[in-house]
This record gives sequence, structure tokens and C-alpha cells, in this order.
Amino acid sequence: MGNPEVTIFDIMACNVYWDFEKSPMPKETHKVLVALKPTPGFFTPDLIESITAYGPNGYESRIANEKFDNIKKNGWFYDPWITNYWYMYNLPNGFMKEGEYTIEVLTRDGKKDKKSRIQKNAPSDAAVSAYLKNYERIFNSFSPSKAKPLPAGSPLQNVRFNWTTLKDAAGLDAFYVFRLAEASTPMEFNGNNLAHFDNIYLQRLIKKDQTAGLNRNEVVVEKELKRGTSYGYFVEITDSNVGGEANICIFQPHQFFKTA
Repeated sequence: MGNPEVTIFDIMACNVYWDFEKSPMPKETHKVLVALKPTPGFFTPDLIESITAYGPNGYESRIANEKFDNIKKNGWFYDPWITNYWYMYNLPNGFMKEGEYTIEVLTRDGKKDKKSRIQKNAPSDAAVSAYLKNYERIFNSFSPSKAKPLPAGSPLQNVRFNWTTLKDAAGLDAFYVFRLAEASTPMEFNGNNLAHFDNIYLQRLIKKDQTAGLNRNEVVVEKELKRGTSYGYFVEITDSNVGGEANICIFQPHQFFKTA
């Protein structure tokens, strides 16, 4: 019995406005990301030789075949909800040039799979401009947060998280991705150990919901949170709920709160 095919589900190669608090990363960054289909019975990273992104003017970057950490910002994540691995590299050297980007996956048995997309910067510029012009309103809207803690005695099941969108603030449509984890600082936030992930990409795929995440201004976490625990979450703004169509991701500052 041979190894299973390692097949690309989707990719991202887009600008990232990096607005995490006290981060050594500059504001204008970009990322390359590839989501792979599950390989049941096999540890996908063991099947991979290399993952390389190519782009205009000789652009080339290599995604590491190791578990992602918040120092290197390069490696894989495992999604237990759909049992697949996805790889991401956050690069600090500015926004991308427009043009075609290709991510190629080479497996240890010599097989290749690749997928391409076209980066356009006009949607990226529009989203970042609207975000910055309305920054204070958006930042102050998050609840719960340090400024708006959960009231004492609040139920820890079906906790509601909400915020102001670019649609509310500037009339600009966008999509919103929510991630929650046990953490009290941005560096503690572990994308491989999430308490909740509002996966709009999966919602688009499985539920055939083309509007999944569109102008979403709240998420209700049905799972009961732990008592006496610090939680952090961040809400990512993007211009598509299909990875290969996204031109921009805005990583908004983490919000933190503690349960009683």
C-alpha cells in the first residue's frame, strides 16, 4: 500500500496588514498559505519534501515543514474539525507586487501539486484605508475585552462576541474570521490549540453559503468556557471567503478577557 496523494485544497498569497499589539512585525506584510486535503491514516508532514511559493520578478519563498510557532511564523497547523493540515508563512518584507503567485507542493515520492492565484492590490488598499480611518471606533467596539470584561456571574456557555465592521463604519463589504484560544498575551495565542474557530471557508464549502462571514459582526461560542481562565481572540478581516480569491487580510489586535 503506497502513500496517499497529497492534494492542494486551496491557497492564499495575499497582503496582510499586521496590527497585533507590540509585535516586532511591521504593519505591511504578506503571507503564503496552502491548505491540503486530509490524508487519513497518515501524518501529512511526513509525506512532504518541500512547499515553495513563486511570484512576479523572481519572487520565491519556502514554507517550513514544521509546526508553526509565533517566533518563526512559518510552518503547519492542524485543523481537528476537518482533520487536515495547512501551512502558512508570514513574511515581514512588505505588501506583495501585483501578479500571479503559485504555490507548489513536492512530496517525498517525487509527486507535485500546484495552484495559482492573481494578486490585486486595489481591494487591499481600499480595505486598509477604511480600517485606518475608522480605527478607534472599530478597536473600541470589541466585547468582551479588557475594557469591557464579562460581567461577574455571566454564563460561560453561548458567550457572545461582537464588534464593529467596515460595513458599519465605512460602508465597505468584508468577511470576518474569528479565532479564540486560552491566552493572556499575543505570544501565548496558539493557532494549533483553538477553543473556537469560526471557519467561514468551510462554511462556504460545506453549506454552499456564498455569504459566509460577510459583514459578520458577532459570533456566539456554544461550547462552555472554563472558569478562572484567560482567553484571547482576534478577528481577521478579509475580502473573500475563498482563500484563493483573497487580496488582503487585516489581523486586528487581540482582545483579552478572563472568566470568573
